[in-house]
Amino acid sequence: MLLQMISTVTNSSLLQPGFSLMNFDGHVFFFGQKGWPKRSCPTGVFFLDINQNELKMKPAFFSKDSCYLPPLRYPALCMLKGSTESEECQYIIHGGKTPNNDLSDKIYVMSLVSKNSKKATFQCIEKDLGGDVPEARYGHTINIVHSRGKSMSIIFGGRSYTPLTQRTTEKWNSVVDCLPSVFLVDIEFGCCTSYILPELQDGLSFHVSVARNDTVYILGGHSLQNNIRSPSLYKLKVDLPLGSPAVTCSILPGGISVSSAIVTQTSDTEFVLVGGYHSDKQKRLSCNTIVLEDNKIEIIERASPDWTPDIKHCRMWFGCDMGKGSVLLGIPGANKQLISDANYFYILRCKGTEKDKEEELRAQVCSQTSSEDPGDSTPFEDSEEFLFSAEVNSFDVDDTDTYNEDDEDDESETGYWITCCARCNIDINTWVPFYSTELNKPAMILCSSGSGHWVHAQCMDLSESMLLHLSEANVKYFCNEHVHLNKGLQTPRKVVQHLKKQPMKPLRKKRTMKLSTPTKKSFLRRLFE
Repeated sequence: MLLQMISTVTNSSLLQPGFSLMNFDGHVFFFGQKGWPKRSCPTGVFFLDINQNELKMKPAFFSKDSCYLPPLRYPALCMLKGSTESEECQYIIHGGKTPNNDLSDKIYVMSLVSKNSKKATFQCIEKDLGGDVPEARYGHTINIVHSRGKSMSIIFGGRSYTPLTQRTTEKWNSVVDCLPSVFLVDIEFGCCTSYILPELQDGLSFHVSVARNDTVYILGGHSLQNNIRSPSLYKLKVDLPLGSPAVTCSILPGGISVSSAIVTQTSDTEFVLVGGYHSDKQKRLSCNTIVLEDNKIEIIERASPDWTPDIKHCRMWFGCDMGKGSVLLGIPGANKQLISDANYFYILRCKGTEKDKEEELRAQVCSQTSSEDPGDSTPFEDSEEFLFSAEVNSFDVDDTDTYNEDDEDDESETGYWITCCARCNIDINTWVPFYSTELNKPAMILCSSGSGHWVHAQCMDLSESMLLHLSEANVKYFCNEHVHLNKGLQTPRKVVQHLKKQPMKPLRKKRTMKLSTPTKKSFLRRLFE
């Protein structure tokens, strides 16, 4: 086994635990990014181009008749092959967790309708379900079984939120194990039937399931109720006669107590089980070979690769099956890195190049890692991940088509998920719609102070009627921190100044001149002369 580090990974922040891989005609596509898609790739589906130890992510497109597909993390996913070699394969996606932490109960069918050297176009169809529809969940598995010329999908395990009638304020968003029911789903007609088997007593999630013909083997998994990793090995056998289907379960010896394991196929009947967790505080660094022949399964211990010190001492790890006996492993980056979400990636090759040839994969492999997002019950937070078999071939695409997150606004810093004020509590991982006009992003409004900045309407305590009024009216808005500027920018009101009347001075009495008698006579003499 050869372990090789990938030297350069573009946009590694999108490759977070919980994503899925789809393999169409030898080309590997990534699905399930953390956070909502951005303008550069609105579908949230990327082609993974690995060439000379460099990994590039390039956007994929949807056809016009496709439905909306949210970026689901920790869904159940498996390949559905056509009845003839000429028919293209499809992928079935069930459940998963949205960026708003809502759980999905929908089933989507993905198919590749066209591809060339520069563009890949998918068709996504949502299937209508009826009957015993599985509840919304994540961390479960889905496989395809074949019996008597018929095919059906089988769903088992997973976790869901506590029912509304049982929630309390302290544990409103807590999760529980789904009931250990087995669901048979007819993808063509959407009919669902549930089965309760006495051998399955506890709910399991993030387990490994391998299907071959009419049999599904379930290995490991974590139970929240008992906080154990089951050492049991379950064998589910499905019979599809003309009448009602029949499902039986048996417990086999030789199981492994493990969660978060990764499975890759090295030959038609051999698989390699890599890593996982023995317990909440102990990673599983050993490897095993799983051999499926007829109706038997054999698990054999095999030599482990030379793990690097970074892998040995890291608290958590995650990864995906890349097909042809190769596994993509990721570990958290150092805290000193500028990008907190950056990870280191390795490629583990489980077989030599002399065995690296095209094979017809007759089995579907699904595996889940076992830990939770912040707020859930188990340790190894944010390391849950769906793992599926896929191949890596270089896709001859020009570098100009490579997705570059720097080409657009980083919504985590300058977009909807900013810290708009000191009392801002909007978080991308916990936010739920507050206003009726919100869908997948919080409502924001522009504060007119200075050059302007955006704030969350909810943080400003705006009512919905006021928010609608401000969006329709052509008026300036000032946030709570700059509302005092509003007065300074307004035109002062016109003030009518009343003139103060001065009191009138009283009239002065005329003074009369009194003349003496001699003077009077002299005056009269002069007047008549």
